[in-house]
Amino acid sequence: MYAIAASSLALIVSIATAPAMPQKTVTKKGETITAVETIQAIDQTSRMVTLRADDGTEETIYVPPSVKRFSELKVGDKVKAKYYESYVFQIRKPGDAAPPKTEGTTGAITRNKEGAPGMTLSTQQTATVEVVSVDKTAGSITVKTTDGRTIIRKVDNKKNLEGVNAGDKIDITYTQAALISVEPAK
Repeated sequence: MYAIAASSLALIVSIATAPAMPQKTVTKKGETITAVETIQAIDQTSRMVTLRADDGTEETIYVPPSVKRFSELKVGDKVKAKYYESYVFQIRKPGDAAPPKTEGTTGAITRNKEGAPGMTLSTQQTATVEVVSVDKTAGSITVKTTDGRTIIRKVDNKKNLEGVNAGDKIDITYTQAALISVEPAK
């Protein structure tokens, strides 16, 4: 299901599929995913909703207080979400200027005021990681996040590591958008 904030770990996974180009901006467009799940249970006090997909898998998600009309949800309602994400990142060599600083996550929520509950969500988050090492033979990269975590990832295409070296910074902008609607149980 749609998650508003992405962790730095999710951001770094994008490196595995997008070509590395020193000092250039690269955009990796995502695909649009549509999911329809059925509400199985609702805990009004904790604001937890259990959803079941057509394949029988279930997940329980927290619905933040910023989501209005929560009390209108009913067991059996169908939750339809159309989800899109993309990545833009720039590899900076040591000494290159950092992009303008943006604080935290920016986002917008537009709520349906009439009809069934629903909303459009969009967020954008920027993170910077530092390349610790690149193993071109094994096809892996090790990076350090701003909170001190070290992450090692295998890349699908070893050519994506060309031009990436220890000490480089990777500025990653992660954008998500979702259109969510609720259809009453029939």
